[in-house]
Amino acid sequence: MITIIAEKPSVAFDIARVLNVTNKKEGYLTNDKYAVTWAFGHLVQIDAPNLSEKWCVENLPILPDNFILKCRQKKIKDKSGKLTSVDDEGCRKQINIIQNLFSKSEEIIVATDAGREGELICRYIDKYLSCNKPFKRLWIRSLTDSAIKEGFATLKEGSEYDNLFYGAQSRSESDWLVGINATQALTLATGNRDVLSLGRVQTPTLAIICRRFLENKYFVPEPFFTVFAVSEKSSINFKFKTENYKTKETAESIVQTIKNVNRIEITEVERKEISQSPPLLHDLTSLQREANKRYGMTPDDTLDISQKLYESKYITYPRTGSCYIGEDVFATIPRLIERHKNIFPVVSHYVSSSVELSKRSVNDSKVTDHHALLPTELIADTASFSINEKNIYTLIVGRMLEAFHLNSLSERTTVKANCGVVLNASGTVAKSLGWKEVFLNVRSEEDEEEKEEKLPTLLTGEILPLIDSFFKEDKTKPKPLLNDASLLSYMETCGKEIEDQEAKDAIKDSGIGTPATRAEIINILIKREYINRNKKNLIPTEKGLIIYDFVKNKTIGSPEMTGNWEKGIEEISRGELRMGDFLNEIKKYTRDLVSELLDTKIEIKHTEIEKEFLKCPKCGKQVRIWEKSATCSANKKDEQTCDFILWRNFLEKSLTDNQLKSLIEGSTISVKGLKSKKGTTFDAKLKLNAEFKIDLIFDNPKTSKK
Repeated sequence: MITIIAEKPSVAFDIARVLNVTNKKEGYLTNDKYAVTWAFGHLVQIDAPNLSEKWCVENLPILPDNFILKCRQKKIKDKSGKLTSVDDEGCRKQINIIQNLFSKSEEIIVATDAGREGELICRYIDKYLSCNKPFKRLWIRSLTDSAIKEGFATLKEGSEYDNLFYGAQSRSESDWLVGINATQALTLATGNRDVLSLGRVQTPTLAIICRRFLENKYFVPEPFFTVFAVSEKSSINFKFKTENYKTKETAESIVQTIKNVNRIEITEVERKEISQSPPLLHDLTSLQREANKRYGMTPDDTLDISQKLYESKYITYPRTGSCYIGEDVFATIPRLIERHKNIFPVVSHYVSSSVELSKRSVNDSKVTDHHALLPTELIADTASFSINEKNIYTLIVGRMLEAFHLNSLSERTTVKANCGVVLNASGTVAKSLGWKEVFLNVRSEEDEEEKEEKLPTLLTGEILPLIDSFFKEDKTKPKPLLNDASLLSYMETCGKEIEDQEAKDAIKDSGIGTPATRAEIINILIKREYINRNKKNLIPTEKGLIIYDFVKNKTIGSPEMTGNWEKGIEEISRGELRMGDFLNEIKKYTRDLVSELLDTKIEIKHTEIEKEFLKCPKCGKQVRIWEKSATCSANKKDEQTCDFILWRNFLEKSLTDNQLKSLIEGSTISVKGLKSKKGTTFDAKLKLNAEFKIDLIFDNPKTSKK
């Protein structure tokens, strides 16, 4: 028997259908040749070896010689009401099924997602089960039937992906080492009841957000003045302008000088043709940025929808970090364009023409585990999509059409003139839209170039009339607060301001996190209450700013340090660096970090709500609001006389301090974005019932439920 293990049930069922494996059993499908089973993502995880339940300085740093793996855990209350970690029953059951199938198999085929985390999932299961059988690797870039069939016809030896696993293992173990040691050390240093989480990736990301917030908050605007001179030719009114001046008096003087001269002499006219290349294809990060700019979608939402489109066979593997394709994939592009051109009818003319397709996104050397995002040959019925699904699918198809379209051509005219002072004017005229016509009617505000006035045809030496002259006052502006899109750019470039996509690509290996993990890092910071979303902006909380103030001059808050580690992990994945050398460096850093944190004493102030006396609705004693819950003061581990507790996370929505306070005081609150077990999002009102649990209240009584 040959056992095939996929990353999740939906993928396993697709593979089974293609291979005609139809006999359903509990946890797998089978026929006379194959058993097709699945994981639920990370079925096993790193354990914390030899740790007492109580955090103490004596246990730090925690540097195990060998990492122990365990079944994925979940939190439950024991008989005394104390939270404890136990094996997730569903995961334990599936692990046992996999173990039984592996033991009976002559051959194993790994079909988890073809990437670093997919490799880690299958290897950790293999290691946990002490299964030493050699295996083959299914490495595919989409889930279409043709891709699955081709993948099984060209199976790889599992050993070919050993370095990829070592890179994934290095990431997993280094995150564990830095995270658990830094978190415990900081929490102990503050003497705080709240767990103060630090992490290899989350902390420098927090530092980027806080740094920009403080720069913006304490920016001191400076006034400046610009003088304008209005002229006219061929019934076209247009403006010249001067350089900026620091004082109003200077601007007033310049205006008067211009009016005294009362004529404008053209001294120089330069016309330059500008050819703008098409954008590169999307990787996951650029797709997340684009979806955030155009539609306000969070990176997490974009990733979830992309994964759904991938599993529905409409797009290629979404967790890619490459904006390029190889020559082999480029050969399929004309057919892909032909099949998808009806989504953008405006570009149909270049599909059937003899014009050569742009090859800017074609580079074999820049294709890593996966090529850039593309639609598959399967045409989607977008009428059945949700709005967000249609938006993401359209962005991917549209970017493909842009990437292989013609350059856009425009002519830019720059004019210098004299009217007692030097004047300047400029204008740009589009000659050929090229790739820009794809999204011509749906461009976001960020896409729009600064609009310039239309200029008439001007000649050197020409004398024009002065119609008016005036000045405008303005002020220098701070850099804008970060939003999801701009933060993703900073994470991609390790905190550096780089606009050019090719320049970004050159340092991708040194970015913070990976395309697949950046959305989750932002979510973690929000769940930790280190940052909040305010409309589109990401704003640090008081707690986040205090943490930043503590780590801003330390290496754990340095994007460059994290970028160097990320580069090291990529080098391990390519076989250019030994995992042992990398982890030894991480352990040395961890020792120094723990010592540094424990030697510093800081105080984390509680919010005003935490200082207020909130009366427990169950026993009347004091309730305090903490990081993860609002808890009665009588709800203690040693002597629990009241078990009242309200968990902050309710139906995958993090309730604010004020919302928890309102519930405790007996008020009804309205909450948007709650998520059901089936994954659907809904809005409802919340109120505590007679059992001091949260009730859901709907405006339509027929849908009310607890």
